[in-house]
Amino acid sequence: MMLIKGVRLYGEGDPVDILVRDGVIAEIGPWLDAASTQDLTDVEVLDADGLVALPGFVDLHTHLREPGREDTETIATGSAAAALGGYTAVFAMANTDPVADNAVIVEHIWRRGREVGLVDVHPVGAVTVGLKGEKLAELGTMARSQADVRVFSDDGHCVADPLVMRRALEYTKALDGVIAQHAEEPRLTVDAQAHEGERAARLGLAGWPAAAEESIVARDCLLAKQTGARLHVCHVSTAGTVDVLRWAKERGTKVSAEVTPHHLLLTDERLATYDPVNKVNPPLRTESDVQVLREALAEGVVDCVATDHAPHAPQDKDCEWSAARPGMLGLQTALSIVVETLVRPGLLDWRGVARVMSEKPAEIAGLPDQGRPLAVGEPATLTLVDPDARWTVRGTELASIAGNTPFEGMELPAVVRTTMLRGRVTAADGKVQR
Repeated sequence: MMLIKGVRLYGEGDPVDILVRDGVIAEIGPWLDAASTQDLTDVEVLDADGLVALPGFVDLHTHLREPGREDTETIATGSAAAALGGYTAVFAMANTDPVADNAVIVEHIWRRGREVGLVDVHPVGAVTVGLKGEKLAELGTMARSQADVRVFSDDGHCVADPLVMRRALEYTKALDGVIAQHAEEPRLTVDAQAHEGERAARLGLAGWPAAAEESIVARDCLLAKQTGARLHVCHVSTAGTVDVLRWAKERGTKVSAEVTPHHLLLTDERLATYDPVNKVNPPLRTESDVQVLREALAEGVVDCVATDHAPHAPQDKDCEWSAARPGMLGLQTALSIVVETLVRPGLLDWRGVARVMSEKPAEIAGLPDQGRPLAVGEPATLTLVDPDARWTVRGTELASIAGNTPFEGMELPAVVRTTMLRGRVTAADGKVQR
């Protein structure tokens, strides 16, 4: 058993104590150590004075790189980064080597996640064989496997063929699943290196137009409406996509969407140094896009935050811009970026943070035991946050094998003090608890 003392649930009201027994929240109140009738002599006490309790975070978009690129990340190191960032569940994208497009690979990832045990690792199944966008992968077999796959994505590649996308939506509807689309019309982004606009032109970088994202989102919303299937839009990056999502939701389309922390904070102004750490897909956009994304997340037009945590080896980032791989680390900095961009400006309170980082992603993915309320009888899967602390980001000090963080040297607010998964502490005071 564990007694968490003096914590504020969702940052609201007076401090309370939480008694955790057998992986479940057994009691909540300010008087547990004094008035509880049971023997508490063997209870581990955790002093949480000044901390905020939130449901454990859920990341719908993580690249764990295993199998195939264990030189950049493994399920073990990625799980450690997730736990230290306050996460209790992550979804591992399918662009591994070999691709997670069959039951054998997704079950391997699922088993490795269970062996590591720091977070719940849910494999994302590929939509098409080899991520080639031509032939549907074994969706039903993956759904019926031990991994119980319900989220499918060709992330890193767009399912560009409208007929293939329609068929995928129809199949996943029958499986009670969801297609997570990397929205990028490939014919509009050939050799693209940066957001298409004044800055890219001045830097001599080929442009990635906003319409390449927005046109696919519009098409897929129409297909989702026609089929009655569920669509999830990955890493929304433009104001125009927000308009499309609002239009689709007003018409009853079953569409959800995520935004990354880096698209909530960084803009294409960062490209002036040609530092490839700022190269990402979709690219960093304009300040006006960033402001619209923040407001859309607070409003609920964009449903949740997802990290798109993408570790890369030094040789894939420490090179010229055009040769660099797109992607950034995100698991350990996500909460701090959300606090910096939404809590401090007053767009979200702590209950809102729980909504966008835990409750909504768990709902989208269909996880019955994640994103649950902090209440008696619920799983003790939670995160304790110090809202007043600040920390400085150092890539070499993060848990990931790679160090490609665009937030290097930034001082950020809010520190995760403890992460708990079904009553077991997985991270505490910056250290993983194995």
